[in-house]
Amino acid sequence: MKQYTAIAIIPSRFASTRLPGKPLLDIAGKPMVVRVCECAASARTIDRVIVATDDERIADAVTAEGFEAMMTSDRHETGTDRLAEVAATLVADFIVNVQGDEPLLPASTIDAAVQALVADSSAVCSTTCEAIEKLDDFRNPNVVKVVLRDDGRALYFSRAAIPYPRDAAAADGVLCAEDIDFSVVRRHTGLYVFRRAFLLEFARMSPSPLERIEKLEQLRILERGYDIRVVDVREPSFGIDTQDDLDHVRALWEARSLVNPI
Repeated sequence: MKQYTAIAIIPSRFASTRLPGKPLLDIAGKPMVVRVCECAASARTIDRVIVATDDERIADAVTAEGFEAMMTSDRHETGTDRLAEVAATLVADFIVNVQGDEPLLPASTIDAAVQALVADSSAVCSTTCEAIEKLDDFRNPNVVKVVLRDDGRALYFSRAAIPYPRDAAAADGVLCAEDIDFSVVRRHTGLYVFRRAFLLEFARMSPSPLERIEKLEQLRILERGYDIRVVDVREPSFGIDTQDDLDHVRALWEARSLVNPI
């Protein structure tokens, strides 16, 4: 029987350099942020879903579909800061940071991340990763990589190609797909589960040196000596950053609807 409270918070802002108004873009007849709410609400570990936003248009779209929105400051530099502002007003054991641009996020991924942190009392948060299967993704600095310890906790996150196959690449100076052991290469995905008390502490910490270099907030946690539990999930996630991403997700949604009509 479930003996904890987990609240999903979806940070959402209207501004987007590549896709203005991204949270309100249509996905099969509903705003993207609403589709994300539906994903989060379908997870059996989640007790409540809240959209944290500084834009009335987003709040109105969310509440019109029966979901909850909370207005936050428009001065936050990161989604985590927005998350912490809302979390400070809540009573909960765990706060789940769900990215607002993943309308196909599997409920099973959320459940796996929550359950992993529940089971690991020494970790302050959990997150997810999935396999990398393409050389281009391995090289791409926008695809964040994570390497793990034997116990499933994070060793390091980087935009660089890690773990780097030195000997194979040094043989001819060219990194090829055949050089990479894809069984140990993992892409970090943006879902986080925090212990509420730690989230509030984390938001008060100043950015760390490695975080500033890589522009990865999670490095602040590792640099302060805390453990992050990483869950390897099999179902891929699809974040939307460009028009091509949007078209891809719309096509996937349509294909899914044809297989499982609503």
